[in-house]
Amino acid sequence: MSSRHYPRVVIIEEGMREGMQIESADISVDAKIELLNALSRTGLGTIVACSFVSPQWTPQMACADELMERFTPVPGVRYTALALNERGRERAARFSPPLVESIEYPRTLVHLCDVFVRRNTNRSQQDEIDQWPLTIERALAAGYTSAGIAINAAWGSNWLGQFDQAYRMDLLARQHALWSAAGVSVDRVWLGDPMAWNMPDVVGEQLRAIKERWPAIRTFHLHLHDARGTALLSAYEALRVLDPEDTLIIDSSVGGMGGCPYGGHGRMTRMIPTEDLVNLLHELGIDTGVDLAKLIDAALLAEQVVGHSLWGHVSKAGPRPHRVAELFPMDLPFIETEEQAQHFRRGPSAYVGARSPWSAPISSPARDRVEAEDGDWVDAH
Repeated sequence: MSSRHYPRVVIIEEGMREGMQIESADISVDAKIELLNALSRTGLGTIVACSFVSPQWTPQMACADELMERFTPVPGVRYTALALNERGRERAARFSPPLVESIEYPRTLVHLCDVFVRRNTNRSQQDEIDQWPLTIERALAAGYTSAGIAINAAWGSNWLGQFDQAYRMDLLARQHALWSAAGVSVDRVWLGDPMAWNMPDVVGEQLRAIKERWPAIRTFHLHLHDARGTALLSAYEALRVLDPEDTLIIDSSVGGMGGCPYGGHGRMTRMIPTEDLVNLLHELGIDTGVDLAKLIDAALLAEQVVGHSLWGHVSKAGPRPHRVAELFPMDLPFIETEEQAQHFRRGPSAYVGARSPWSAPISSPARDRVEAEDGDWVDAH
């Protein structure tokens, strides 16, 4: 399928915020700066650099100010940060630029799970709903003419179970009505899933329902967690459901790291690994502007920074060979370990000493034909 059948795709890299918030608080600011700078050089267009939150409850973000003071911004990259209250917004304002406002704002938001929001922000679902008029008032005062609506824990909760589409649509409709009554058009929607209850078919049905009810909404922002291994599948279903005139924003994280300590899965909450998402998009013919090789290097650096293996696939096995020169050597020895599999980027040095049963180099007329063909793409026969 050609990329013309897919929506425009925007990737938001969340590793430095969503990822780091669940990793060790002992990771040095120097290591975080190295990773942020590496991500900045990959071609990613938007990076969430940190969050300005209480260091008492999220000590991993205690260095946010120093990080912003010392990292090296790359021109053309949008850097954003999370701030949950006025104090956080004041801290973030000190670094604007390079920080810019998140692309989904202004928006109203509500969690479908009252338990999660109480655990996460010490507020209730009703508190969030009561905040809607103030959010709209501020947007009007700032001169905004369009806005977004948002629901979090959209598909289910580890404390309350699965939520149905009627419940989602009701809370979206209530927000939509308030914005419309204020004379502000609603042209975007944000759907969050902190406890990884997404399923591809249900995500697709939800997007279709929104498009049918509110045709003016053309931007769809998905924040999907991957504790149960369905996030990339759900993102792919969104690509299939949305139209070329739509924009799909997908949050992802280098190496797939991510999670909230209040959600019940810890680091196992995970996110879509950015390198796997970029690889999928490239294979579908969707240009991301990202240098996948540099992104893979950043994913492997991220493993060094956090001190453990992460959950991406393409960083471990490599992308599919597209050029003849990228095809594996026919007499490649036994490849058994993760380190040996790095030959896709390191070459023979990755498998020095590996066992090999071949007494002579392997040859094949099929490979000879492939190598004789003119062109970059390796085509199957």
